[in-house]
Amino acid sequence: MASTNSWTLELESKVSAPRKFRACVMDWHTLAPKLAPHVIDNAHHVEGDGGTGTVRHYNCGSAVPFNAMKKKVEFLDVDKCEFKYTIECDGVETSTWNIKMKPTANGGSVAIVECTSKGVQANDMMLKAKESAAEMFKTVEAYLIANPNAYN
Repeated sequence: MASTNSWTLELESKVSAPRKFRACVMDWHTLAPKLAPHVIDNAHHVEGDGGTGTVRHYNCGSAVPFNAMKKKVEFLDVDKCEFKYTIECDGVETSTWNIKMKPTANGGSVAIVECTSKGVQANDMMLKAKESAAEMFKTVEAYLIANPNAYN
C-alpha cells in the first residue's frame, strides 16, 4: 500500500523575496549544478517556455534519494513569488511542491515550502528531499549575499 507524506518548511532569509525567487525557482536548473552538484548534477529542458506546463529533466546527485526526476510547472506567478510543480521519480507516485516567497519587514524574505508525496518509498525519499531543499535555500542565500548584483 502506498503511503502519503506531507511536510512544510519555513526558512527566513536576509535576501529579498523577488531575488531569492529568481535564483531558487526561475533559474534553479542552471544554478543548482554550479552551487549544489551533490543535489542536482545537471538539468535539461524537455518542453515549454519556462512558464506553466514547462517540463525539465534533472539528473540528481548523491544527496537526493533518486537518480533522476522530471519537474512540471503547474502554476507560476513571478510577481507574487509563488510556484507550484509536480515531480516524477522512482518510488514516488506523485509529489506536489508549493513554494511561496514572502517579504519580511527587514527587507529579507521567508520561503514557505509545502510538499505532499504519495508512493511506496515516498516517506523516506521525501524526508531526504526536505533536508536537500533546506540546504539548497541556505546555499542560494549564501551565494546571493556573496554576489550582491546577482539576480537583481
